[in-house]
Amino acid sequence: MADTFEIEIVTPEKLVVKDVAEEAQIPGKNGYLGILPGHAPLITELAVGEISYKLGAQTKHVSVAWGFAEVLPTKVTILAETAERPDEIDVARAERSKQRCEAELHSGATDLDYDGLQAAIERADTRIEVAKKQ
Repeated sequence: MADTFEIEIVTPEKLVVKDVAEEAQIPGKNGYLGILPGHAPLITELAVGEISYKLGAQTKHVSVAWGFAEVLPTKVTILAETAERPDEIDVARAERSKQRCEAELHSGATDLDYDGLQAAIERADTRIEVAKKQ
């Protein structure tokens, strides 16, 4: 069995990551999935979260939101609605987005999209945390 697998993270706009990994953590819809070389094939829906993958002593991080992941024994392909490496994240913008959504949640309005606002806050939190891991 191989000691590594290919990992690709793609959005509709670009190829974000094309690399090799020894292990990865992926935010699946029902929780994080640990991936090792030779993993059984599966397809899963992605949630908002952080993908981390490791090769040797180096761990890399990517913020993702929604999409799908296909896991094969020698390759992981992630098709994400959005994906950003730490150096691509505008932390100030993420913090403003989080503050705006929190203010709207606390406004007391009755016609709010609570699930959408919670998802936006979670995405902003994830982006801020991943940006700290440069």
